[in-house]
Amino acid sequence: MRAALVQFTAGDDPAANLARLRPLLAEAAARGAGLVCTPEMTNCLAPREVLLARAQEEGADPVLAGLREEARRHGVWIAAGSLALRLPGEARLANRSVLIGPDGEIAARYDKIHLFDVDLSPAETWRESEGFRPGSRAVLARTPLAALGLTICYDLRFAHLHRALAQAGAEVILSPAAFTRPTGEAHWEVLLRARAIETGSFLLAAAQTGEHGSGRRTHGHSLAVGPWGEVLLDMGREEGVGVVDLDPGAVAEARRRLPSLRHDRPFEGP
Repeated sequence: MRAALVQFTAGDDPAANLARLRPLLAEAAARGAGLVCTPEMTNCLAPREVLLARAQEEGADPVLAGLREEARRHGVWIAAGSLALRLPGEARLANRSVLIGPDGEIAARYDKIHLFDVDLSPAETWRESEGFRPGSRAVLARTPLAALGLTICYDLRFAHLHRALAQAGAEVILSPAAFTRPTGEAHWEVLLRARAIETGSFLLAAAQTGEHGSGRRTHGHSLAVGPWGEVLLDMGREEGVGVVDLDPGAVAEARRRLPSLRHDRPFEGP
C-alpha cells in the first residue's frame, strides 16, 4: 500500500486552498499513491469568526466537492483530514474528516471527539468548543487498501480512542493535524510513536505548516510511523507531498510480537 501525505499552509480562502491542493493531489497520484491524506482544516484555517461566516454544509462545501472530483479523476482514496462544516440547525460547526473513495463517493465521516480547549500561555489560549460541536462516535473504515481508523489532531492525546480503533481492527490510524508550534515541538513525534507502539498500527499524520495569519503558526513535520514505532517519513516544515510504502504484514507481525491488545484486564479504580 502506497500512501501520500499532503502538507501545506491553508489560509482563510477555501477557493485558494483548493487551487493549492489540486496539483499536490495530482503529484501524489502520479507517484503511485492509492491513499492521499490531507491535514486538519483543509478547507479553511482561520479565526473562529471567519470560519463561522464562511463554513458551508457538507453538500455545498466547494473544497469537498473539489476533492471528490480529484478522487474520481485520479482513481485514488482521499482522506480529507478535516473540514470545517456547518451543521443544520446548529450554531457550532463540525470538525469533520471525510474519506472519499476512488469513485468520488463519501465512504466514511468522523467528527472530532476531543476538542482543543487549553491555555498554553498567558498569550496563547484556544477554545475549540466555542466554535465546534464535539463528535461522539469512533469510526473505522474498512477499505480494499486497509482498515482505517479516523482521528483528528487533539485526539492524539487520548490513547483509549486509538486502542479501541486497533481492537476493532484498524491497521492504519489517520491523525491529520494543525498542531501548534509549542506543542508540536514538544510532543508531536513522541505522541505519534507512542500511539503506533501501543496499537501496533501505522500512524499517518498529514499536518498543516507555516504561518496562517492572525498570529497562528503550525508545526508541520507530517509523519508516517510504523507499527514498531519507527519513523518512516518526516516532511519537515516545507509544503509538498511525501510518499511512503506500508507493508500490511508489519501490523500482524508487531501485534504477534507484542500482543498487548489482547491483554486488557479489569481493575478497580484508584
